[in-house]
Amino acid sequence: MNVTLINPPAPHIEIASALDITVPPLGLAYLASILEREEHSVRIIDAQALGISQPQIKREIARGQPDIVGVTSTTATIGEALAIVKAAKETCPSVVTVLGGPHVTFLPTETLRDCPYLDVVCIGEGERTILELAQTIKRKETLSRVRGIVYRSGDYIIKTSPQPLIDELDTLPFPARHLLPMDKYTILGERAIVGHIMSSRGCPFNCTFCASSLLFGKRFRGRSPKNVVNEIEEVVSQYNPESIEFSDDEFTLDRKRVEGICEEIKRRGLNILWACSSRVDTISRQLLRKMKAAGCILIYYGVESGSQRILNLIRKGTTIKQAIDAIRWTKEVGIETLASYIIGFPSETKKEMEETIFFAKRLNTDYAQFSLATPYPGTELYESAKKKGLLLTEDWTWYTAGKPVILNSDCTKEELTRLLTEAYRSFYLSPRILLRHLRKRHLPLILRAIRSVLPTILLKRLK
Repeated sequence: MNVTLINPPAPHIEIASALDITVPPLGLAYLASILEREEHSVRIIDAQALGISQPQIKREIARGQPDIVGVTSTTATIGEALAIVKAAKETCPSVVTVLGGPHVTFLPTETLRDCPYLDVVCIGEGERTILELAQTIKRKETLSRVRGIVYRSGDYIIKTSPQPLIDELDTLPFPARHLLPMDKYTILGERAIVGHIMSSRGCPFNCTFCASSLLFGKRFRGRSPKNVVNEIEEVVSQYNPESIEFSDDEFTLDRKRVEGICEEIKRRGLNILWACSSRVDTISRQLLRKMKAAGCILIYYGVESGSQRILNLIRKGTTIKQAIDAIRWTKEVGIETLASYIIGFPSETKKEMEETIFFAKRLNTDYAQFSLATPYPGTELYESAKKKGLLLTEDWTWYTAGKPVILNSDCTKEELTRLLTEAYRSFYLSPRILLRHLRKRHLPLILRAIRSVLPTILLKRLK
C-alpha cells in the first residue's frame, strides 16, 4: 500500500509561531517504521517543519496518489487536519482518509459526523492499528476486522473492539527519521540539532487537565535501558545532535530504569547531553547525581501551581514543599530547570494566580512556561466545564493553552490574558534571571523570546 502521513500546519498557535519552534512528529515516524517493516510504501509530509500551506499539501497528495492518507492532530490543529482530509478526497476520491491523535481519540463520532470526507478515526496508540488497517484495505476486507478504530459505513458510524496496548515497547522499530526533514526543526528560528526519543508510555496519575493516561493507559510501560541507548547511538551516529530530548510524559517514574539508562550511557562512553521531564515527587538527590553524571543538562518539571488548594483541586498529587525540594536538589547537582505553570482554573481566584506567579519567581528556575487552563476533550476538566456551561467556545483553534476558553469565577478573559502576560514579564524580566542568562550567554535568545512572545500574547489574545 502507498501511505502518506501528514503533520498539519499550525500557524495560529501563537507561542510556537512567535518562537519559531518545530519538533519532529515522532508518532508519525513510529507509524511509518511499522508500515515500512511490512513493506508498505510510506511518505511523511511534516507541514509544520516545511512551512507549507494547505494548497501545497493538496498538490503533494495529488503527486503521490496514495491509497491511504493519515493525518495526526491535536485539539488546536484539528481544523487544519480536517482541511487536509477534504483536500485528499477531492484530489484522490478513492483514498482512505484516517485521523489520529488525542483530539479525535476522545471525539471520534462527532468528528466523523461533522466531516463527510473522513473515513476512519484511529483511537489511542496507533502502531498496531495502522498496520491492521493497511493490510485490511490491501486485502479489500471489511474494516470491522480492524481493532481500535471508528469508521464510516454508509450512513452508519461503527466502533470496533479496542486495540490492546503494546506491552513490550522494545518490539517497536525505531522511528523512521529518514522520512522526516531533520534539518528543518528549529527553536527561535535557529536549527535545533536535537534528537527526540520516546522511552516510555503510560501515566498512573489523574490530573484533571491531562488526558495522557486515557490516551496511553494508566500502566507505565518503559523501554529497556539497552533498547533506549541503542536508539541514542543510532541518532548520534546518523544525525550528530547537540543533545537528546526524552519526550516521555514522566521519564523518572521508574527510578531503577532511569539508573539503568544512565549506567548504559556511561558504559558505552556516549558523550551526549540530554533533557527530560519529571514530576517533582519522582526524583531524588541520588538519582539526580546519576543523571548529571550521564549527561543530563535540563529537567522540565510540571509544577503547575503555587497554591496548594489548586494542586489538590486538579489532583496533581504533589505539594509545594516537594516542588521546592526538587528544584533545590536539581540545582545543587548542576542541572538546569524548567518549570511549567497553569493559571485560570474555573474556581481559582486572582490571588491564587498571583501566588503562582510569585512562586515561579521564588523557585528561581532557569526557565518557566505559563499557560492558561485549557479543557481539552477527554480530560475531566473538559467534561466538568461542558456539564456546567463554563466553556467560552468550542472553536478548537482557540485551544492553544494561551487563549482564555473557560470561564473563571474571579477574572474576566481580559484579566486572564493580562495575568498571563504579567507572568512571563515578571519572570523573564527579573534582574536575577536576566543576569543568570547573561552569564550563560543565553541572554540574546531570552530577549528575542520576550520580544516575540509578549506582543503576541497582548495583541492576539485580545482580538
